[in-house]
Amino acid sequence: MIASMRREATQFRTTLSLGTSIGALGAALLLFGTTAAHAQTAPATDTPAADADDKEIVVTGFRASLQSAVNAKKTRDQVVESISAEDIGKLPDASIAESIARLPGLTSQRVSGRSNAISIRGFAPDFSTTLLNGREQTSTGDNRAVEYDQYPSEIISSVLVYKTPQANIIGQGLSGTVDLKTVRPLEYGKPAISIGGRGTYADLGKLNAESQDVGYRVNGTFIDQFANDTIGVALSASYLNEPYQIQEFNAWGYAGGGTAANPVVIGGSKSYATSTTLKRLGLQGTLEWRPTPNFTTTIDGFYSDFSDNQIKRGIELPLGFDVNNSATAPNATKLNVTANDGVFATAGTFSNVEGVVRNDAFQRKAKLYSFGWNGKWTGDDGWNVMGDFSYSKTDRNELILESNAGTARGQDTGAVDTIGFTSNSNGTVFRPTLNYGDYNLIKLTSPLGWGGNQTGVDGKQILNGQDGYYNNRIIKDELKQYRLEVEKETDGFLKSVQFGLNYTDRSKSLTPDEAFLGLVANTNGTTDVVVPTQFRLPTTNLNYLGLGPVISYDPIALLNAGIYQLVKNPYGDVVVKAYNVTERLMTSYLQANIKQLIGSNTLTGNVGVQAVFTDQHSSGAQAAYLGTNPNGSPNIAGIPRREGANYADILPSLNLSFRTASDFVFRFSAARETIRPRLDDMRASLSYGTTVGDNGGIANPLPNRTYAVVRGGSGNPDLRPWRANAVDLTFEKYFGTKGYVALQLFYKDLKSYIYNADVPFDFTGFPVQSAGVDGNGLPIIINYQGTVNVPINGNGGSLYGVELAATFPLATLTRALDGFGVTGGVSYTKTKISPTPGAPAEDIPGYSKYVANGTAYFEKWGFSARASARYRSTFIGELSGFGGARTRRRARDETIIDAQIGYDFSSGFAKGLSLFVQGQNLTNSPFVTADPRDDRAVIDYQTYGRRYLAGASFKF
Repeated sequence: MIASMRREATQFRTTLSLGTSIGALGAALLLFGTTAAHAQTAPATDTPAADADDKEIVVTGFRASLQSAVNAKKTRDQVVESISAEDIGKLPDASIAESIARLPGLTSQRVSGRSNAISIRGFAPDFSTTLLNGREQTSTGDNRAVEYDQYPSEIISSVLVYKTPQANIIGQGLSGTVDLKTVRPLEYGKPAISIGGRGTYADLGKLNAESQDVGYRVNGTFIDQFANDTIGVALSASYLNEPYQIQEFNAWGYAGGGTAANPVVIGGSKSYATSTTLKRLGLQGTLEWRPTPNFTTTIDGFYSDFSDNQIKRGIELPLGFDVNNSATAPNATKLNVTANDGVFATAGTFSNVEGVVRNDAFQRKAKLYSFGWNGKWTGDDGWNVMGDFSYSKTDRNELILESNAGTARGQDTGAVDTIGFTSNSNGTVFRPTLNYGDYNLIKLTSPLGWGGNQTGVDGKQILNGQDGYYNNRIIKDELKQYRLEVEKETDGFLKSVQFGLNYTDRSKSLTPDEAFLGLVANTNGTTDVVVPTQFRLPTTNLNYLGLGPVISYDPIALLNAGIYQLVKNPYGDVVVKAYNVTERLMTSYLQANIKQLIGSNTLTGNVGVQAVFTDQHSSGAQAAYLGTNPNGSPNIAGIPRREGANYADILPSLNLSFRTASDFVFRFSAARETIRPRLDDMRASLSYGTTVGDNGGIANPLPNRTYAVVRGGSGNPDLRPWRANAVDLTFEKYFGTKGYVALQLFYKDLKSYIYNADVPFDFTGFPVQSAGVDGNGLPIIINYQGTVNVPINGNGGSLYGVELAATFPLATLTRALDGFGVTGGVSYTKTKISPTPGAPAEDIPGYSKYVANGTAYFEKWGFSARASARYRSTFIGELSGFGGARTRRRARDETIIDAQIGYDFSSGFAKGLSLFVQGQNLTNSPFVTADPRDDRAVIDYQTYGRRYLAGASFKF
């Protein structure tokens, strides 16, 4: 009886949905897919009102998507935020991350001018997880966090962000869980064909030769039902080819002591004009079969072929760090400060500067495969069974090819420059005297002899200074998931009880392929090479930095043509970058779902527990430099290493929602939360060497003897998760499903936090290079009782905050404002976390104290207009550093403003046609990081420019 009543209610709800939410699903004609059977379907919106002529009023477009999002938030038992297809499909977005970042308590960090990672409640992306239809996904990044560039917005029908955990959701995060959902074709309920496209213009123009400032994206969708609506099919394709242009200023850092006699001054500069082309093919297909009302099975697949090709051209300038004003060092870099305020050098001149012209290529390619099968049986006796299998795989290559050019090979051998500079809070502008765009002056070479002489593994290839570097990072990530769930529906206080098992098998590996880049003419010689005429490109203009033109060429073309050669880098720092991490997790869960009438009010919710049993292992190598072989090549000790751990986590959770007849909802949640460690922190790698002059704390050292202690660095295969106890309390007032206002409070007590520390380590028996002899000719004594710097689990701290969110149609106040509305939120978060033991509390990566976002819109008579703003206060950002390694820097606050206008034809020959114009980053807000000593000591100042988009879609 219970199941029969539920099916009738479902059929009634579907009828209402098709009658009232066609507008909300209009944008979903661009979308398709399937949800795993355990994923909940958002209830329908309110029954439509009627006018005086009893005509049905259909709410469409952005307003309908807001109503769908409000309804999803209202009816869930967890604290959630939601976006519908219309919101994603029509807001100006480079990826779905742009739209997700507009939700209350969420924000994003821009990479190359686009948002591709999400921070929830002041935590870095590493603390959240992303699911596709309730299933965990592999990542194109180094860790677990999904990069949203991989997922075309056109294939997503809705996004649910769970801010509190629930026992029957697998793969939850500590800060939150983002679930990307696709449309189920049978539930969609009618045939649909849609095609769409848009053009893109980057207003910075073509910063580099052979780059573009215009691009496009196209998409098409087919949805249909067959065999008396028992079979549903959805097919979708999306292709994107869009350029991004970036004007970059980057400082190595800042020298000086911050006094009038020794002011803070730029230590060096590595600035580029960067052009990137993002290409992505996204394909998705869904086959859904419901042979009987009791059984539904679904097969779906997603494929993404992604490439991000960058060319970076600029000049690297050794400045303040190389200054020596002594008369005894006539060739050293000299500094004359002409203006300072007693702390910071705002103007001056560097002389004897030897600049290095850079033409660097970055090629990032990734293929993501995701497949899933789901079957669910709904019994007439209240017993339900669900099975699910999913497979996700990512293959990624990230090549960084650096090439150098200058006036001559080696330091103090070529022409030098006298460079004036002016520094302020927008970075540094230079005034050089050399022409870096002169192909006869600037040649392929190693201007400063970086890297020294290099000998290959065979002892035959010798480079007199490296002319560049080749760094190819090969990453493979594979995940398989098996799930079984049994549910028994009951009458009374307990609505149902669910028990499930889930097994997850994941492996991720990194294989570094690194080599020194050298001119073929440089082998056993010192020749400089003028860029061959056929490879010369129009110069790149660095006037925004004051540096003028620089020579331009394609370094990959020079490598392929045999002008450059690769000499394998055999050193241990490459060996220890490799790792392979495997994880096997068995998760069992029990959840009781609650529904109880209390007078005219209703109490709903769930209480449950997850038990997660983890088996993790990592393979790598321990490596040390042992001098050189007889042929001159490095002698590296590379010993395989494999370690791991087994442990269990018990994760109880409680979600309660008290709903009043007057549309108030009060929620309370308490849970134990975890997020697994970074995969690259779990690597089983160990590099080590000796530090001469340090006895390692020996109690009674021998007098008049010199000591050396062995020290190293490593990953930690025994690393345990971040763990926290969390409490949420929210107060929400709804206006039907048209709007709401909510006050959300949260507190997280981190019982375990991962940080790096030096721990004792016994190197006895490890191969260690001799430390040599001291000044008296006596052997230096090696202390094998050293330390290793590793990530470890320690005490955490607390993080708490408040979020205020609202969606409000202004017609609620007066009908004169019908069509107008606002939506958005503001959050305040406070951290008391000490990542380093004994140190004061500090900001964690991704943490912004204040985050705010809002959208004002008008939508009526087919016309739509809206403007959106996102603000986040200063935060610790993660960037790609030297060799692709991640580095953290303090970023300034930023405000991003987007806008859109459009028109939908609802009748006549153009019925189904939508036209729109969008603008992104309209205030040209830069991404800025600075040295903590002075806000004018800018490390990064990246300008992305404005982006304009225009397009159309047609729905059949």
